[in-house]
Amino acid sequence: MDLGLSGQVYVVTGGSRGLGRATAAALVAEGARVVTSARDAERVQEAVAALGGSGRAVGTVADLADPAAPGRLVDLALETFGRLDGALVSVGGPPPATAAGASDEQWRAAFESVFLGAVRTARTVAARLTEGGAIGLVLSGSARSPITGLGISNGLRPGLAMVAKDMADEFGPRGVRVVGLLPGRIATDRMVQLDEAGGPGARERAVAGIPLGRYGEPDEFGRTAAFLLSPAASYVTGSLVAVDGGASRAL
Repeated sequence: MDLGLSGQVYVVTGGSRGLGRATAAALVAEGARVVTSARDAERVQEAVAALGGSGRAVGTVADLADPAAPGRLVDLALETFGRLDGALVSVGGPPPATAAGASDEQWRAAFESVFLGAVRTARTVAARLTEGGAIGLVLSGSARSPITGLGISNGLRPGLAMVAKDMADEFGPRGVRVVGLLPGRIATDRMVQLDEAGGPGARERAVAGIPLGRYGEPDEFGRTAAFLLSPAASYVTGSLVAVDGGASRAL
């Protein structure tokens, strides 16, 4: 199936590794071009080279907690490729902690990047999109059900899920779509950290709760995200799509 991505341009935040990197690779493989960002300059450069260099991808250092970052990313897309068709907004997860055990500073830092940074980026991108544009917010299974030990994520992700639905209502009349993606146990560096924090046997216990019996691969998430951002998914908006091997028991 042709996803209709050839020649289109997407901003992918958190694109130097993990879910963002996998999505950027899937978009480029389908003929799109990407503007990718991360907080580490060396990783951004490596990602751009792996994605095919300047004809396919450009990158810049950006922290979504910085109010100026979204505008710079949009401007870079327009200046480099002459158009903008959408974005995948991926922000690193907050540190493990219980909701009561996390400090004010941990809550504040996570709100600025994970929540407000994502909202700000989505609305900045949406302001420059025309009919057919799409925005995907990378959330978490914690948007539907709390995850033990991830109290900050449990607090922030459900709010972002409702933001995605609210923006879908707001931007829908302009033909701009907004979706949320709920990754489960995907084999990224982040998941290694969470498994280590969970102690001996954490991975085995997690796998036992996944009907497919394994962790997902980043490229499996990336292909799903690329489809949802593409014109092939033109009637999908306001939806929260789980990419979790069936682990979620929520509707």
